[in-house]
Amino acid sequence: MSFGTYARHVRNPELPYRRRVSALRSCVQLYRPIGFHATLSFLEEIAGPFQRDEAALLRALDALVASRAGWHAELRDYAAERKLAKRRGQRNPRPTDPNPSGFPRCWYGAPRQAALHAVRYWRRRTAPALLADPDSITLDVDACVTASLAAGGSLLPAQRQMLGATVEALRQRMRPEMWRDDSRAYYRAFNLLRVARHLETAADAT
Repeated sequence: MSFGTYARHVRNPELPYRRRVSALRSCVQLYRPIGFHATLSFLEEIAGPFQRDEAALLRALDALVASRAGWHAELRDYAAERKLAKRRGQRNPRPTDPNPSGFPRCWYGAPRQAALHAVRYWRRRTAPALLADPDSITLDVDACVTASLAAGGSLLPAQRQMLGATVEALRQRMRPEMWRDDSRAYYRAFNLLRVARHLETAADAT
């Protein structure tokens, strides 16, 4: 079913409450800008205990819908910009051009707050396993996480430079051959890169 259909189920007071909560989870499965579990956790932080409180459930859905609408607005703007660029002869986007297609780049409407929530969630749930057997890149990401959380998302120039180098190293690791040769290392790099992107969002957001 579509996001809109699930959203209507969330709002339908005639459905069993457990089914409405399940419908919200299905909405998050279709739109999860900071990851599935981190998005659910963030919704509970900003809306309240939606698993047992109807008002919180509706607030959570409204927040998710608003963020998704912001993403769709950026998609429309991007499509319009690409159309104009093609008319000027630029057939392909530049690698540095921000491209919101495929996956939302942040939580629209609260990018820093959501990014920091995702980073804190990662620190609690995923980092302990990775740090039990760390490599240099894992340690660099964790150092940036510590600095970001301590400063409310801001990073000093040297920390931002380290984060940029880490992102590039992780991108190099995620080559197709890594998926074939070492899927565990690939997923580790994917996880760390996602956290690094959250750190960039928190540092860049105003």
